[in-house]
Amino acid sequence: MAGMLRRSFDSPDETRPFEDGSGRLDVLNTDGGAVGRAVFEPGWQWSKHIKPLAGTDSCQSAHTGYMVSGRMKVIMDDGEEAEFGPGDFMHIEPGHDAYVIGDEAAVALDWTGFGDYAKKA
Repeated sequence: MAGMLRRSFDSPDETRPFEDGSGRLDVLNTDGGAVGRAVFEPGWQWSKHIKPLAGTDSCQSAHTGYMVSGRMKVIMDDGEEAEFGPGDFMHIEPGHDAYVIGDEAAVALDWTGFGDYAKKA
């Protein structure tokens, strides 16, 4: 591999739509692993729009990423809660639900948790 790589999320390797048109995940596959840009539309909630795809009671992906725009609330299985917004770095362990806050799409970049996220079985 060359010393530099440039890719665009406007031409992803894969796009995974969420249930009910509630958003999508654009995936770039790199030598270092999958990197994803998720667009979560207003009204999106993991337990409504991804749970049917994942088949688990809560999200079992760990996420390390950056919120580009919009706001999201994450609730861990143990009850811990946090809100994330534009400019926030986030690290979220497996075992959580999440939903969009407000009427603006939430856009997040993630370089650890989107390899198999929202992948249809």
